Amino acid sequence: MKILIVVDMQNDFIDGALGTKEAEAIVKNVKDKIRQYKEEKQLVLFTRDTHEENYLQTREGRYLPVAHCIRGSMGWNIKDTLADENDIVVDKPTFGSLELVERIKSLTEAANMESIELIGLCTDICVISNAMICKAAFPEADILVDKSCCAGVTPESHHTALEAMKMCQIIIE
Repeated sequence: MKILIVVDMQNDFIDGALGTKEAEAIVKNVKDKIRQYKEEKQLVLFTRDTHEENYLQTREGRYLPVAHCIRGSMGWNIKDTLADENDIVVDKPTFGSLELVERIKSLTEAANMESIELIGLCTDICVISNAMICKAAFPEADILVDKSCCAGVTPESHHTALEAMKMCQIIIE
């Protein structure tokens, strides 16, 4: 079984509070990748960065003082062309998600897991965090990142994150 994790493809990260032209540019590639996995009857999971109204008072909010992905807001929603109501979504309160790993374990048999591929936003924060968690949790699975389906906070930090993941034996496509 192959698993695709679509990381935080939410309105606030694409064209909202923290959006970038690089994030907007990958939407079509992400949509195509999701369609490919679904056509092959492989598992697709989405993560959703999820903050509460008190975000600016949290530790993360003090370091990144831009309200974003507030539960229930338009910015919190996954881009409407990417997910449907039947998709599995894991809400995560911070960069990496241990709950994501537990969800994968509950849906698969580790012996049958061929690969976990991660795509989405932001390469240099949430993609790298979840890739590293998956690498630690599933050391015998191939962990992949499709760089054409990711964007970082800046092009430079995107590249740096890809290089860091390579050093940890994550396959960059």
